[in-house]
Amino acid sequence: MGKIYVLGLGPGDIDSLTLGVINRINSGNKNYLRTEHHPAVQYLIDNGIDYESYDYVYEKEDEFDDVYEYIAEDLIKKANEYGVINYLVPGNPLVAERTVEILLERENQGLEIELVAGMSFIDPIIGLVKRDPIHGLKIIDGTSFSMKDIDINTDCIITQVYNRRIASHIKLILSEVYGDEYQIYLINGAGIKDRETFLPIPIYELDRIDRIDSLTSIYIPKVDKIIKKIYDIADTISTMEILRSDKGCPWDRKQTHKSIRESVIEEAYEVVDAIDRDDIDGLIEELGDLLFQVIFHCQIGWEEGTFNIYDVTTELNKKLIYRHPHVFAEKKVEKSEEVVYNWNKLKFNSRNISTYTDILKDIPKLPSLMRSYKVQERAGQIGFDWEDVDGALEKVREEYNEVIESINNIKGGDVEEVEEELGDLLFAVVNVCRFLNVNPEVALNKTINKFIDRFQTMENMSKQMGKKLEDMTLEEMDALWDEAKLHKDK
Repeated sequence: MGKIYVLGLGPGDIDSLTLGVINRINSGNKNYLRTEHHPAVQYLIDNGIDYESYDYVYEKEDEFDDVYEYIAEDLIKKANEYGVINYLVPGNPLVAERTVEILLERENQGLEIELVAGMSFIDPIIGLVKRDPIHGLKIIDGTSFSMKDIDINTDCIITQVYNRRIASHIKLILSEVYGDEYQIYLINGAGIKDRETFLPIPIYELDRIDRIDSLTSIYIPKVDKIIKKIYDIADTISTMEILRSDKGCPWDRKQTHKSIRESVIEEAYEVVDAIDRDDIDGLIEELGDLLFQVIFHCQIGWEEGTFNIYDVTTELNKKLIYRHPHVFAEKKVEKSEEVVYNWNKLKFNSRNISTYTDILKDIPKLPSLMRSYKVQERAGQIGFDWEDVDGALEKVREEYNEVIESINNIKGGDVEEVEEELGDLLFAVVNVCRFLNVNPEVALNKTINKFIDRFQTMENMSKQMGKKLEDMTLEEMDALWDEAKLHKDK
């Protein structure tokens, strides 16, 4: 069984090397460096200590993950070959060292790891920015930085900003959240005498700085709560807690799951309306309102001790992973139709749905047009469907004639038969929509909006004529309506 001593070289200065690290370097065991681009390596050079560096791997592999995997595997081979080896890394072995993480994961596979700590780069950075980490500090790998890593309510250090390409990628993401002018700190050579630089800059200048190398880090202060201009979900949860507290809003405090359930539907429709109007600003606002409804229900659940927002996000992610085996497992699909089929099959299995009738009953109580569409869609998946749109259109004609017949047969004011036949007609129209890939709910909403727009034009015309609509005859209003249609079509 091989053994690897992982030695931390500290932030840079030779004076920062610990006695334990120096003793191991001089132990006579082979020394391997993740990179020789570190000032403390001068100690090995000055003392004639042999070493091998893995810098060549960075040129050999395209992705950083591949680099780290290669180094870890090669170290394991060398440990098995020589029995005991030293592996030297910058800073502290347990801070921002992916190769060490990989080695520790393999420790139970016939490999022994012993860590010899060194000072991390975090200590001198904290000294430079003069901010106490007790209030929160997040450390992020710059080589894999993405939007999900951002936390505006916590100070962040982005390390391993090796070059301007990585810096540019980080800048683009930070700008999207914090804005171009937000002040950050570019730090190079933290803890290294005569080389340490500390530069406050706006985000937009991040990739314009010449001196960016393997010792570069970025410090991002959390957003000031007093002059706050951006918020995240954590802020929204905090706001909701205040609204529901004894010092909050009486209306918000008295709401229950049932009392606000219709708001979810209303906000969802307003999201759809913003999409239909191509109103991006409106979409942002309405998605926020819809998200607020989710947080509102989660806060009520938390107070009642039934569930919290982490239960919701956990169930959501478990469901997404389970229903996408073609992404998270080995199952392969070629078409989007296969994805939908597998999604539904997995969904029905998880709900113990075994009959086709149960599949139809499983559709929630959506607005009637949407529910009709989904019922027909699921029935069609087992072949109970028209061959083409012609069959659906013929069914509309048949149902229309039955509506006329039922109207002619009304006796004693009984309209139940008419109601039933009109329902059949609407159901048949939805079927035509489905064949033509038209969402009936969206189509009807567009018609409603079109009606309102034309009615507004008609009313404006009546005012120009010095007349009120209620004082006009139906024939006069019809004439204005026709003119409004022409006006809108121009």
